[in-house]
Amino acid sequence: MKTVKISLNSIDKVKSFVNDITKFEYDFDLVSGRYVIDAKSIMGIFSLDLSKPIDLNIHTEGGAEDVLEILKQYQV
Repeated sequence: MKTVKISLNSIDKVKSFVNDITKFEYDFDLVSGRYVIDAKSIMGIFSLDLSKPIDLNIHTEGGAEDVLEILKQYQV
């Protein structure tokens, strides 16, 4: 598992983020405080406090360099 800190502080960012990660087979979780939601769920993302950075957990056995390259635009 790999964890990165991301910021999704606008509606457009949330939409493009979900579109970007749904292209991958990996499981993604967003962690904000005690809440953990599926990162591929737009409704779930909007239930979080998006004013602060959020931890993104990428569940993969190998390296996730392909995903990390796309996630650079969202990283804090």
